[in-house]
Amino acid sequence: MEKDLSNYRKSYEKSELSLKDVPENPIELFQKWFYEVDKFFIEDETNAMTISTIGLDGYPKNRVVLLKRFTHEGFIFYTNYNSEKGNAIAQNPNVSLSFFWHGAERQIIIKGKAEKIAENLSDGYFETRPRGSQLGALVSNQSEVVSSRDFLEQKLSNLEKEFEGKEIPRPTYWGGYIVKPIEIEFWQGRPNRLHDRIRYQLQPDYNWLINRLSP
Repeated sequence: MEKDLSNYRKSYEKSELSLKDVPENPIELFQKWFYEVDKFFIEDETNAMTISTIGLDGYPKNRVVLLKRFTHEGFIFYTNYNSEKGNAIAQNPNVSLSFFWHGAERQIIIKGKAEKIAENLSDGYFETRPRGSQLGALVSNQSEVVSSRDFLEQKLSNLEKEFEGKEIPRPTYWGGYIVKPIEIEFWQGRPNRLHDRIRYQLQPDYNWLINRLSP
């Protein structure tokens, strides 16, 4: 089967990004864009982001995870440390995050290093999760081959009975990572494919070098 997609085109005309208007710190611009998208483009899952890692087989791999917090230090998400992405990060902590908000015609691409957050922070977040999500972390040996859906459902049922009326502990193999950025690029779609691209690069003195890139 073959389909010609050469005529799939869209003109981006909703906004612009001027070098003279951006703040010195990229986290401030990230926060501004995030809240604008969250308020005005509700069709987007604003905190959905793609994380790219280099796998143990040497190939890059992308998958969508959910951003759960951002601070001046970086971007936090949670996962199974024994998963494919967890093992990849353990071998090579250099990762890339990307957000694509199609409604706002915006992208953000982040390069940085991932590291585990403190256990008490993972405990605190785990306690806020719905019980079903807490149990799901216990049910799933993430990324491992599983015999059937029924196996997972039965394991969940058994755990529901085991922890009925009890607090569900955070498994030690599940927790958060923070990605500390060294480079952040903001992309705003513009007409005629002359998109605005502003790149921040962290310098040795911890200030940010800001440049406009050709589209």
